[in-house]
Amino acid sequence: MRVEHDGEYAIVASKGGAPEHPFWYYNLVADPQAVMIQDGPEPFDAYVEELDGEEREIWWQRAVEAFPPYGEYQKKTDRKIPVFVARRK
Repeated sequence: MRVEHDGEYAIVASKGGAPEHPFWYYNLVADPQAVMIQDGPEPFDAYVEELDGEEREIWWQRAVEAFPPYGEYQKKTDRKIPVFVARRK
């Protein structure tokens, strides 16, 4: 799933609306600097930030527009689905 805006990328920890976060969520939280993105022929190093507030809502809407099932996943779970943004180092 590609959710890109101005060279930054959303990473959505939906796990299909499961009640718990995906396992990889904890890896991003533990080491937000150890991320590699590939969108095209060349990968690049990135870091991630877990979003909240208005910025999270903006990126969440972008994600749902790109992949409408995210909206359904949110309805299936009591947890607020985490959204990260990956930025080039």
